[in-house]
Amino acid sequence: MPEFDSSLSSRELLEELLPKLKATEQFLNDTLAAKLESELDPRETQRLQDLKAEFELEITMIQLNLRRLLQRHADQLVDTMDDPEGKGDALLTLDEHEAVAIESIRKLYARSHELQTDTA
Repeated sequence: MPEFDSSLSSRELLEELLPKLKATEQFLNDTLAAKLESELDPRETQRLQDLKAEFELEITMIQLNLRRLLQRHADQLVDTMDDPEGKGDALLTLDEHEAVAIESIRKLYARSHELQTDTA
């Protein structure tokens, strides 16, 4: 099994990874869905449907593990968000599933970004 980071800064989670997950979800709901609606080639339609299903499944897994991470570290995350000077940053300890979910956000975002530039 691959090694994953077992910790993450609260700022990275809040300011980098959660926005990347949101952008990936937006890609799925907007760009990919629009491409599916306009596609005439049945093979390409099937490929896009499979891709959409794959993204949806991965995002569901990520959300389940993120929910747990957010609940476990709620106090530290609130402290980070409430710090007006942006100096507050906690190191969050991740379990194996949360670490996989964090890595999955990074990979899925990169993949959606590649696909977005390919379809543009």
